Amino acid sequence: MAHQRRDLLKLAGLGSFLGLPVAAPGKAAKIPNETRATAQASLKKEPFGDLRIYFQGATDQVGSMTAGSLLLKAGMEPHPPHTHPEEEFVLVTEGSGEIVVDGKTTKVGPGSMMYCAANALHGIKNTGAKPLLFYFFKWQK
Repeated sequence: MAHQRRDLLKLAGLGSFLGLPVAAPGKAAKIPNETRATAQASLKKEPFGDLRIYFQGATDQVGSMTAGSLLLKAGMEPHPPHTHPEEEFVLVTEGSGEIVVDGKTTKVGPGSMMYCAANALHGIKNTGAKPLLFYFFKWQK
């Protein structure tokens, strides 16, 4: 049953965001060379906000890459602090909140960026009164 739920999350574009591997390295479909507008990203409306996946798949350099955004509702977090096998960058472009990395909490706003190594504990929460928009980039060899 757990593997069926994992497969469903992958199809919805949530698997990678929630820390599940998208595909075995070297087996994911290759990301095309192109530019995508917000309207071209896959959109998943979640109780905590709007999740968009712009790109997901292999590249010439890595076996699995995900690039997306989350418009996080006020007072929400997508999930408690977690770990996953991918390295990750997060770039906050709108709103205010807190990011936890390895037990250290930092207040963030537009222009704040997080890097988190694979398997390091991290999380984000919107502590403001308006939506918090951030972009995330995750990859695995």
